[in-house]
Amino acid sequence: MAQDKISYLALGDSYTIGEAVDIDQTWPNVLTSTLKKEGINIELEKIVAKTGWTTDELLNAINEDNGLDTAKYDLVSLLIGVNNQYRGYGIEQYKEEFELLLQRAISLAGKKVSRVFVVSIPDYGVTTFAKENNKNEALIAKELYEYNSIARNISDRYGVKFFDITPISLNAIWDEDLIAKDKLHPSEKMYVGWSEYIAPGVYQLLK
Repeated sequence: MAQDKISYLALGDSYTIGEAVDIDQTWPNVLTSTLKKEGINIELEKIVAKTGWTTDELLNAINEDNGLDTAKYDLVSLLIGVNNQYRGYGIEQYKEEFELLLQRAISLAGKKVSRVFVVSIPDYGVTTFAKENNKNEALIAKELYEYNSIARNISDRYGVKFFDITPISLNAIWDEDLIAKDKLHPSEKMYVGWSEYIAPGVYQLLK
């Protein structure tokens, strides 16, 4: 008997929409293609993400999307927070709004916690953009560690799978091909690395 199609919703910001790369090169699309090759009948049906979005902006977008009012997806991913850190928003705001977003993600997955996963924020402090704009690499790393710790702790509390791709993002220190032409966002090569790391865990969630 053929497997029912698995509908996938990706929530996030520029890292999810794939700023500076083609849409088929983004990690949600690469992940989908990888899972298909492993026999999973999955389709990336919707992306709610925009470059520059913070947690409150993603929340507003979800709340204002009438198509999500009654929608249910078989798989939902969440990657958000870098713009909170970049703009200097308070850590408590991130904690409160990330939890609200995770609750929405679980609801959109039909309240199936096992069908939701969170991806950590990559460290953009190692990019050419950060260096050319005199960004404090150590401070960025410290603050993103705090953000990712919050996301991991909240995810753990809800029983949601958390994928820490931040160490992979650090490979850009010695491999410039991992950064897109805008000198800031991940390249297709980076997204492939993320997907290779995430795919086995998501495969287990779906089996």
